[in-house]
Amino acid sequence: DHQEQWAIFEFRAEGTGYPDSAVYDRIHHFPWPDHHPPPFSIVPNLMAAMRNWLTPVSETTETQKRVAVVHCKAGKGRSGTVSCSYLISEQGWSREDALKRFTKRRMRSGFGEGVSIPSQLRWVRYVDRWTNSMNKQYLERPVEIVEIHIWGLRGGVKVCVEGFVDEGRRIKNFHTFTREEKVNVDSTFEHELSDQTKPIKQDTETLLEPGEGQFPPRSERLPDVEKEPQQNVILRPRQPIRLEASDVNIDFERRNTSKFPGFTMVTSIAHVWFNTFFEGGYEGNDSGVFEIEWAAMDGIKGSERKGIKALDKLKVVWRYPADTREARIEEPKPGEPVAEGKSTDWRGGHDPEKEIEAKHSDGVSSGRAGGTALTLKEMSHEASQLLLGKDLGLRKSDPHSAGVSRASSVADSDTKPPEDKKDVKEMHQAANDDGEGVQTHGLNDSDDHVNGRVAHESHDHDRQDTAVGRNLEAGLNMVANMMSRLSGGSKS
Repeated sequence: DHQEQWAIFEFRAEGTGYPDSAVYDRIHHFPWPDHHPPPFSIVPNLMAAMRNWLTPVSETTETQKRVAVVHCKAGKGRSGTVSCSYLISEQGWSREDALKRFTKRRMRSGFGEGVSIPSQLRWVRYVDRWTNSMNKQYLERPVEIVEIHIWGLRGGVKVCVEGFVDEGRRIKNFHTFTREEKVNVDSTFEHELSDQTKPIKQDTETLLEPGEGQFPPRSERLPDVEKEPQQNVILRPRQPIRLEASDVNIDFERRNTSKFPGFTMVTSIAHVWFNTFFEGGYEGNDSGVFEIEWAAMDGIKGSERKGIKALDKLKVVWRYPADTREARIEEPKPGEPVAEGKSTDWRGGHDPEKEIEAKHSDGVSSGRAGGTALTLKEMSHEASQLLLGKDLGLRKSDPHSAGVSRASSVADSDTKPPEDKKDVKEMHQAANDDGEGVQTHGLNDSDDHVNGRVAHESHDHDRQDTAVGRNLEAGLNMVANMMSRLSGGSKS
């Protein structure tokens, strides 16, 4: 019986869903967006806040009963990142043991790892280094993205540079590369940066607006990506891209043309976060390079699904601007006051899942909040609204992307598509795995009182909502495509 010896640590930039008063104001706010790692600048204070609560300077019999309740959405990605970070930084656990324990206590057997998003795992490695190699020292500095080198870039890929703003509660797009900023290099493009700076020609083919492509029949949806035209390119911004923090996200989205006017087909989605302090800044370097391959990037909502392969590998060249000052962020000592973030409106703020609200009509509904209810007559023309949020499938063309690459229709490919139905399913499969395979544990369950005494909240209704609703929506999308072929794409 913990009585009053509990406190909530919440990480929901989307809002908690309840006012602080509903939990007797025993709540600490460190919010950031779902499916992403935290801004590293909040990690020292977050770790100190949990440590001060769980192991106060003046410990008594009562305080020994204390538990920390971590609250995100599914109690997996954000909560797992924080729980493992706490065990590493405050309890002396190894990174491997912390990750294994969280998986064992949080996941059902056979449902994968507890912390599975690549960028969140990268942050856990950062915490391990911060704790065991850096004496818990962290320097926050503005960073400039100099250029991005990409091997094997396919056509139609939009590349954006993003970072945290509003104390980590939001992610801002700082720059989207246009065709004027893309330089092709010849076939001798090597993997050493010193050999990558020779411009060969300005791209005039793949960075065009989508034409009158046709949405391909079912058997021709996915071309053999290894036979697609590929380029080795350098993306050089015309103006400096400056982020005010050291956390950097490079985001990729690939679109093909479709037969529906005003719509394009999203066939690839991926992104990757890194922090420049841990990628060379700690060693005293004022510049550095971050390198990663396509398979190691984050997929849709943190899953492994990324759609069709859009590139082979990239290197991000960054530097610290000379006219900036660094901010030294140290973990407060035991008993010292800890600065916390501001809470997001508990009713829910900006939710990208609900940016598009389709009209409801007599027909089939997904049953998901923000979902659609469409008649078969409307489906072929409103299919883009069946899959909300950032996902594969039909989307409205963005007028702000006029200078961004678009690939031709995949129907135009003269290569034979793969027979493997797994790839076809991937394009239409719902992307949100939130809570899939998560198990719940009461505080009295065996092995729950490990060092740190961290408990987890879960939301089974959220899991049912995302798994069932999105799968139904994905099915409706496939039916819409079939109806459009039967009707020739014309409204009736």
